[in-house]
Amino acid sequence: MATTITIDPVTRIEGHLEIEVTVDDVGGEQRVVDAKSAGTMFRGFEIILIGRDPRDAAQYTQRICGVCPVSHAMASTMTLDDAFGIAPPDNARILRNLMLGANFIQSHVLHFYHLAALDYIDTTGLLDMSPWTPRWVTPDMATGSTAADLVSHYVAALEIRRKAHQMGAIFSGKLPCTGSFVVGGVTEIVTPEKVNDFRTLLTEIRSFVDNVYLPDMSALETLFPGYYGLGAGSGNLLAFGVFDLDAGGASKLLPSGRYTEGSNYTVDASEITEYVNYSWYTAASGNKHPAVGVTEPDPDIPGAYTWLKAPRYQDKVHEVGPLARMWVSGDYTHGISALDRLMARALETKKIADAMDGWLDQLTPGAPVWQANTVPAQATGVGLTEAPRGALGHWMDIDNSVITRYQVITPTAWNASPKDYLDQMGSIEQALMDLPVGDVDQPIEVLRVVHTFDPCLACGVHMVRPGQREGTRVLIRPGIA
Repeated sequence: MATTITIDPVTRIEGHLEIEVTVDDVGGEQRVVDAKSAGTMFRGFEIILIGRDPRDAAQYTQRICGVCPVSHAMASTMTLDDAFGIAPPDNARILRNLMLGANFIQSHVLHFYHLAALDYIDTTGLLDMSPWTPRWVTPDMATGSTAADLVSHYVAALEIRRKAHQMGAIFSGKLPCTGSFVVGGVTEIVTPEKVNDFRTLLTEIRSFVDNVYLPDMSALETLFPGYYGLGAGSGNLLAFGVFDLDAGGASKLLPSGRYTEGSNYTVDASEITEYVNYSWYTAASGNKHPAVGVTEPDPDIPGAYTWLKAPRYQDKVHEVGPLARMWVSGDYTHGISALDRLMARALETKKIADAMDGWLDQLTPGAPVWQANTVPAQATGVGLTEAPRGALGHWMDIDNSVITRYQVITPTAWNASPKDYLDQMGSIEQALMDLPVGDVDQPIEVLRVVHTFDPCLACGVHMVRPGQREGTRVLIRPGIA
């Protein structure tokens, strides 16, 4: 008998995302035959920024995301640097990298242990309390000593994540949301004491990554090898690149590039277009490059199902995130799947943490960290970087020394986008297609695939089997919103 199941919310994701999948019998097996990814909350930061002093942008845009505000600070100050025509001193460039690196580490540790790993663990007898109950338990979940170890490391990871924040705050003043990113550099000076304090915390974090995180990821890989064959998505990957290693940004720890239809290419940001055919925006908001983008909400658009626009590169769907970055850099090219996303993220965490130790040696105590500047009367700027979840871009126009246009494309806009004018599904939607579902009452496979993208939105999954009008409501463990 056909069954309609509504899961509200799919937990352990930040924000307001709804995933709707249709499950039907395909060759005697229940599989996903349709999928929709819907952002259910309009925020309008692009509208909020119009008319403001450009120097306010780095503070406002950090509030787009409480998990990765430093990435927005980086993108915004890069946009300002570009518009103002200045480059930060070397100390400032390195400090920005260190603060952003600390944010990457805390986000990656958070994702694996607190947002994704519980999809694979039977916590019965280990976490029999709120917020870990009610919960789903499926036959393939890890049990016994493996489950106990992962739960123990879940707790240890909370402390490591806190120390990553503490480490970043040495140069950022506080976290989340830093006050030290400004146009022309940063506001925090370099001292030997701060460098030593940062390195002490980094050394402990690197030990956790090497001795706990990576072994746990290997254990998960051994237990769930089938997920190397699930959740592939479009197969196209894109990265703007991040962590400048020189003043001009020509060399980066994780470079810009893309992998499209089986071949490697460079990225030209002019080839990006945003579509709104299935989004709650006026027609004037779509079919535009973000440099001339418009944000005009219209919640009454027929057929629309999301507040996310659909960014495309040369009209092709591209996935962004750790897997894309590590693939483009050549550090990880095993495959494109749910498990590949988790493995690439773990390996990227080590790559960044190890590089940060070397960056500390490049700092010069007492050297300049800021370049003087004035607000131009008229200018345009763009800042392309990476957040933990993937490619992030800010575009800005200035006229009469105030912001007249500001557009942002977040990683989740790339990954959780709706269909476009060609009816091409977004990355998450494609990754869910044809996914086998063992139990429509506990569709853990859907959660596992969605969580590998680490969408920055709280998530409600609706599973539909055709022909059934009545439904049952099932609440799952609240976890971390």
